[in-house]
Amino acid sequence: MGIYVDNALQRVVDGSSLDSSVPLSPGKHLVVVQGWDYCGGATKTPLDITSSTSSGVNVASPANGSNVGTPAIYVASATTACDKGISAMGIYVNHELVYKVDGSTLATPITMGRGHQSTVVQAWDNCGGIASTPIDVNVTGTVLKNVHAAPGWNQWGQLPPVYDICDAPCQGVDWSMTQNQQAQSLSGNATQFYLGGTTPYSDVLFSNPVIGHGNKQGLTDESHTLLPTLHDFLYDTDVYVSNWPVTQVLEFDLNMYAGGVGMEWGTECNHLNGNVWDYWNNVEARWVPTSIPCTLKDGWNHVTLQAHRQANNDLLYQSITVNGVVYPLNITVAPKAVPSDWWGMTVNYQMDGNYKMDGYTTALDNFHFTYW
Repeated sequence: MGIYVDNALQRVVDGSSLDSSVPLSPGKHLVVVQGWDYCGGATKTPLDITSSTSSGVNVASPANGSNVGTPAIYVASATTACDKGISAMGIYVNHELVYKVDGSTLATPITMGRGHQSTVVQAWDNCGGIASTPIDVNVTGTVLKNVHAAPGWNQWGQLPPVYDICDAPCQGVDWSMTQNQQAQSLSGNATQFYLGGTTPYSDVLFSNPVIGHGNKQGLTDESHTLLPTLHDFLYDTDVYVSNWPVTQVLEFDLNMYAGGVGMEWGTECNHLNGNVWDYWNNVEARWVPTSIPCTLKDGWNHVTLQAHRQANNDLLYQSITVNGVVYPLNITVAPKAVPSDWWGMTVNYQMDGNYKMDGYTTALDNFHFTYW
């Protein structure tokens, strides 16, 4: 099958069906969709299409020609001169429609293979017009898979009001971390976490040094050559919630320390104190609430954090994705000073207790950390 635009063949696919994008210049066009059989026959359907000069697709993320991880977070909006508005938007990857949503905006994670990918973000209006923006990306990055099952995890209690860390036994707070769990697992190898105790609002922090000091997987970066090259990060995990009503806070963090500069991309689902997502302000050492609803639930949830280190070491919070819904952040925070001998990256997972310290368990599975 093929697609002609103004008598010029623009696209050909093998087989008896197609679902493909074809860019159009502004104005009226004769588009013909044609099929050829193995007996020398051909059938076709003509379409009169108008591409409006005031129609357009604005892609906020990712940038054309950029390197991305997977899933890549797509955020876009569309406008049209059609008085009936935009009908739908979609994303093509290598000429295949992989995502479509009603309305004039989209925000979604798209999983793609490694290497160069030709993508198009397209909009359809209610007058028969279309608009599209091509976005070529290079899917790259190094993926550390199943971090929840890796060695090297550290565990500390945290007691109010200062919340300094303390090693077990830490009077007033109890916790545990148990790897290689098959029950309540998606992959057959989950890690279960428990928090309880007697001191109200106590926490437990679990942290793994994935790069640099303390790393147990051969990524110590002793030459100090890896960290300076890294600017983009994905924290991607499934999280199991066993008792949502008593779950005060679940926290998901990335930390980077290099050259006397500390960067903590901290995000927390603050369920029982506002029921929104908060982000961490490095300089002021405080949590800042957003308007993003905290929509975790009992059972398995999927959380993806997208973060970027700017050239001046400012921290860019790009997005939070929860159960397939992307919430763009685009918040920039300054870094902070740390001891010059600190060197590395950690991924953190934290559970906070409520005013009664009701004990509860959670689990992580398919926890992958990507950096590039």
